[in-house]
Amino acid sequence: MDVKVEVIKPEMGAVVHASRENFKDPEFAALCTELLDKHGALVFPEVGLSDAEQLAFTDLMGKRINFMHKLPGSDVSAQDVYTITLDPTVNHEPEYVLGSMFWHGDGICSDIPPPKYTLLSCKVPPEKDGETEFCNTVNAWAALPEEEKTKLRGLRVKHSVVAAVREVAPKEQLDPKRQSMTHEHPLVWKQQSGRETLLIGWTADEIVGMPKPQARALLTRLLEWAAQPRFSCCHTWKKGDFAIWDNTGALHRARPYADTSKRRMHRTSVGGVEAIT
Repeated sequence: MDVKVEVIKPEMGAVVHASRENFKDPEFAALCTELLDKHGALVFPEVGLSDAEQLAFTDLMGKRINFMHKLPGSDVSAQDVYTITLDPTVNHEPEYVLGSMFWHGDGICSDIPPPKYTLLSCKVPPEKDGETEFCNTVNAWAALPEEEKTKLRGLRVKHSVVAAVREVAPKEQLDPKRQSMTHEHPLVWKQQSGRETLLIGWTADEIVGMPKPQARALLTRLLEWAAQPRFSCCHTWKKGDFAIWDNTGALHRARPYADTSKRRMHRTSVGGVEAIT
């Protein structure tokens, strides 16, 4: 298998140089799984996958899931492919794409186990800006002092769609069904493997039993900790670039770009293998 891996940072990210043919190989999918366990996010420069090839590779990585089928942009180019764009001919509810400019994990407010992997292809790169950043919430948690970990274990956080878009749209602008999408999760998710990760991000609205000012300050501080350069990396998109990240151990966000940008990304997801408990 002719594959070259370049580590971006010791605690987050790797660039994988591979051919389109590699993406048809189950052994390559298994290798990507191993690399994601080590690096959290992978970028494949200018590989140029079609929707069909991306969907086939998604299926090699696990059971495909489409939890965005009710949002504009879903199934536009192909079944189970979500088109991320501010183009009003495709997306008449831009607040959810604008909300992706803030740190978040996919599916955290949905009634499903969070998707295990997110896969993203760049079809039209932004004219400028619009990079994607990733941060490793597993390594960020592991690096906290033990005394602080003791204080944080046991705390529970309410996540909501309203919180996810509070900086870009008022609650009243959202579909009533999405206004009520609120889920309570542990601040520290201990997964079946024993791995622990911080469940934070812009969806995190309040900590149960804690006054909102103190809760927001704590959540903001933890997010700043996780997003520091040590645990984060950034990718500047070119046409045909492809990325995968572990959605259960990392957050991501798009750097701001203009409403008039032609930026167009195609996303698929691998379903979660365990619920948050």
